[in-house]
Amino acid sequence: MTRPMIVILLLSILTLPGWAATTAGEEIFQRACAGCHEGGVKKAPHKMFLQMMPADGILNSMERGIMQMQSSGLSAADRRMVAEYLAGHTVDEALKRAQPQLCSGPAKEFDLDKVTKKVGWGVNRENHRLIPADAAGLQASDLPKLQLKWAFAFPNAQRVRSQPTVALGAVFIGSQNGTVYALDKKTGCVRWSFRASAEVRTPVIIETSHASSKATPIAYFADLIARVYAVEATTGKLLWVNKVDEHPNATVTGAPVLYQSRLYVPVSSLEVTSAADPTYPCCTFRGSVVALNPKNGAEIWRTHSIDEKPTEVGKTKIGTPVLAPSGAPIWNSPSIDTTTGTLYVGTGENYSSPANDRSDALFAIELETGKLLWHRQKTANDAWNVACMIQDNPNCPEENGPDFDFGAGTIVARTSAGKPILLVGQKSGDVYALDLADQGQPIWRNKIGRGGIQGGVHFGMALEGRTLFVPISDMSNPEAETNLHAVPSKAGLYAVNIDTGRMLWAQPANNVCNGRQYCEPGISAAITAMPGAVLAGHMDGRLRAYDSASGRVIWEYDATREVTTVDGSKASGGSFGGGAGPVIQDGMLFAASGYGVYFHMPGNVLLVFGLPEEK
Repeated sequence: MTRPMIVILLLSILTLPGWAATTAGEEIFQRACAGCHEGGVKKAPHKMFLQMMPADGILNSMERGIMQMQSSGLSAADRRMVAEYLAGHTVDEALKRAQPQLCSGPAKEFDLDKVTKKVGWGVNRENHRLIPADAAGLQASDLPKLQLKWAFAFPNAQRVRSQPTVALGAVFIGSQNGTVYALDKKTGCVRWSFRASAEVRTPVIIETSHASSKATPIAYFADLIARVYAVEATTGKLLWVNKVDEHPNATVTGAPVLYQSRLYVPVSSLEVTSAADPTYPCCTFRGSVVALNPKNGAEIWRTHSIDEKPTEVGKTKIGTPVLAPSGAPIWNSPSIDTTTGTLYVGTGENYSSPANDRSDALFAIELETGKLLWHRQKTANDAWNVACMIQDNPNCPEENGPDFDFGAGTIVARTSAGKPILLVGQKSGDVYALDLADQGQPIWRNKIGRGGIQGGVHFGMALEGRTLFVPISDMSNPEAETNLHAVPSKAGLYAVNIDTGRMLWAQPANNVCNGRQYCEPGISAAITAMPGAVLAGHMDGRLRAYDSASGRVIWEYDATREVTTVDGSKASGGSFGGGAGPVIQDGMLFAASGYGVYFHMPGNVLLVFGLPEEK
């Protein structure tokens, strides 16, 4: 790999929004900040996290926030230059955004009787991602009639990774610059906004148990630097915030799950990227699930994916310490079997050698105590980090991949005979059924996709009855295709019988990219089912509805087209990805579009569709 290619790769992975660094800002950072933010201080967020924040957010942290004391020795001009160096854009550019249209009159009022009709990211706690007919308010035959009703543009954003939540007559959603919005469901005007410390890519989880009381409903979400927040759902007022992992690279990507007065939070990290620096001692992070008290954010229990703490096991050829075991991050939103009181998650790869049996595995955890009941590894000897994408980087583990995470949420289901099973999809392209009555013993396996670093099943399948709908990404990647013996991509949507694993139908993706940059035909984002149809946002920017019986496309919308937003500005979507799936509720369809990271098309809109007005 040539040096220019390495630079392009790293810029994409670190998600810099346009590299406009100044020499002065870089010099000040290296002199005053790098000692802490490049690994020197355990609790300091790594530089790569700072690079994901907008310039005004970084500056605010130094002038009035958590970094005020540490930045007191810098002049106002120095602080501004550091913020602009890290963000890759000026503070003025960050502030020059269209002001959101604030609600007035009845539009700003919340309806406390309109509680959410679904539970979090997975729609139900078993993660079926099936919208019931009474909640959808639409039939499959209505989908071809859908029209765009309004669009909301997220300022200073090139991606939208937060799945919309519809409740209380509002739409709740997070954004790349850390702002969480409560929007009027009918018009898209802003009822309130709250600024978190960093990007919010989880959905907003609404506490609904207060529907029949006078208590204020609560909204929960997490940001990119592993802070979990609770705010009043009707005002945005902060109630508490808790950083759930002190590792400087920790993050929360999977949606927290609220169940029986506990908030269950999966914890992942981006230390996999830090390892691209050959002098970085790799690695010290290990994934976990944390149970919090939703009233105050206090930790109740924590279960790590790897029991033992990493210790030095050797050195690289340039003398950098190698620490292991590490990794096994938890990217996905847990599923819960309420009949047995068990939580299920999948893990990612190890970050360093030697790999152990906790990576690329499925975990069963007791809800009450956090006790690990059992685990099942599906891909052995998978140790990988970003150093493996850079030629001769000594931080690449001996195993060198294949990086076959479980990124999609697990699904708790029952066969037609009533057997409890766990359905899981992997980046390898494999789909599995595990026997929950026998500690996860395998029942069947079906390799549907080619797989790869951005291949296979990414963020979420859906289940209707005994039919499992499986989205396959299989993003084109010359390096991955070479490693996998040039197996053709299987990008598209597939239906599988959960009793046997037998394929019911296959709908390979229609490639409409025609050479467009960063355009891919596959499905990375989570999909969503409703009776008779499946909705899928593709990496080519198309939102498509499929007939669930045949796989035939019955409706599609090109989200990359320019639209006029609720504040009168122009914006457009891009690739669909990052975990957020479409949401159907009360006769409307909500879809967030734009995935300007990891070689996908950028965009920054929430698109809302409905049926034509009756004349």
